[in-house]
Amino acid sequence: MTINELWHSGNAHAWNQALERYMRFVKPADVELIRELEPLNLERIRKLDAQGWYDFLFDKYFRWKYTAANRLATTRRSLSKYAENGRIDELLSIKERLLSFPKRDIKQGLLIASSIHGLGIAGASGLLTLMYPVEFGTVDQFVVKALRQVEGLPQRAALERMNPEGLKPTDGVILIQIMRDKAVENNRAFTMDSWTPKKIDEILWTYGR
Repeated sequence: MTINELWHSGNAHAWNQALERYMRFVKPADVELIRELEPLNLERIRKLDAQGWYDFLFDKYFRWKYTAANRLATTRRSLSKYAENGRIDELLSIKERLLSFPKRDIKQGLLIASSIHGLGIAGASGLLTLMYPVEFGTVDQFVVKALRQVEGLPQRAALERMNPEGLKPTDGVILIQIMRDKAVENNRAFTMDSWTPKKIDEILWTYGR
């Protein structure tokens, strides 16, 4: 089944099968980290001091998001500037804002998260997704490529204008809203409440690869 066929399908079994495909694309070395962080305990994050939050980002989140070794090294190098320049306390302020902003405001969330050195819009959306999977999904080039194959989307023109490898905050808002809307649609169609933007992004990610 293509992503276009799935998107317009009211078959709950087909959607669940598509979701199960996600773990087949995960590297065996990353499975343990995924099990550790999903679902993420927000109280654990809330209690972290500046050093603990930096360590979480460096040792856990960046590994979760950037599975390619070269990309991980590049983003970690940017993050490490906080430690090298004695500015780790700046990260604590960002963490507090991430814990308190209104979750309906996609753009605000993306702007806060992307203020962390090393995180573009894709990386920012991943952190928001890990923290708030019911409200956010991860956006990246694969999600854009998959959605471009879906016929009839009102956001079609906007999708075509996006640079998949250089997403802007406005692009992130559009993509996450599409995921939110689809999660709501699936929950309504299948009479459940378990579909989330995160699950939608996982499916799109597999189709866009």
